[in-house]
Amino acid sequence: MEYKDYYKVLAVSRDASQDELKKAYRKLARKYHPDVSKVANAEERFKEVGEAYEALKDPEKRAQYDQFGSDYKHGQSFNPPPGWAQSASGMGGQNNDFSSFFESMFSGNQTGHQTGGNFYAPGANVNAKITISLEDAFHGAKKEIRRPAGGTQAGNIEVKIPAGITNGKKMRLAGEGKSGAGGEAGDLFLEISIANHPHYQLDDNNLLLNLPIAPWEAALGAKITVPTLAGKINLTIPAGAKSGQKMRLKGRGLPSKNSGDQIIILQIMTPPADSDKSKQLYQEMAEELNFNPRHELEDNQDT
Repeated sequence: MEYKDYYKVLAVSRDASQDELKKAYRKLARKYHPDVSKVANAEERFKEVGEAYEALKDPEKRAQYDQFGSDYKHGQSFNPPPGWAQSASGMGGQNNDFSSFFESMFSGNQTGHQTGGNFYAPGANVNAKITISLEDAFHGAKKEIRRPAGGTQAGNIEVKIPAGITNGKKMRLAGEGKSGAGGEAGDLFLEISIANHPHYQLDDNNLLLNLPIAPWEAALGAKITVPTLAGKINLTIPAGAKSGQKMRLKGRGLPSKNSGDQIIILQIMTPPADSDKSKQLYQEMAEELNFNPRHELEDNQDT
């Protein structure tokens, strides 16, 4: 059988580090991947590159290759030393159809599988995270992200974010993970992170909004305009409303089969006493209303 110089196949020196081997393999795998390459013998080169990297990526295999392969030149016959066949067969005993040279040295020690006489290894899955705005989560959006290193192609991927997606949800982008050795590429799992909003708080698929109201709106009731992510609506504040009181806008949260709600939390705001007239009005209210907000607390202390 002919000796194969795997270092030459990967275009690296014999003292190349494992990281250098990996980088060289990824570069050549992208170049000769049959799905994207325009090189005439791309599939053959892709398999050759995969075979070379499979032999050298594992330090133990690489040491075995270096021990015997360094004594031979490309094109000459390779005859394993006495006992080598038994040693190789003791490494697992399976028959993987690489080149005959590869089989003689590494028989039974592969992690891929064979199909139609060729070696295939699936690509690895990749995890990534993307941060989107609350508006994007509500309406849906299109975003571009960078493909992972070692993926099927370079450049960016356009991702369609569905309306109503929740925080922590993972999207599976099939075939956008790392390339395999002749097999299918892995998948990209994209985790969604929704950024904090200046006005809304997200509670699962519900939206919480603190709504400031004036004391007379709380006391007398009022009709006011309230923002939602789908647009403004009119809301009736009941007379006698209290600060912290919650009002529910059904179905105004994140959209889905069971859409969330928008929860309005009333916050009564005190007008400033920053003029003589405003101070006089507060004094008149104090005398006219005779209002003590602490009477229940004081009554409890007396008992």
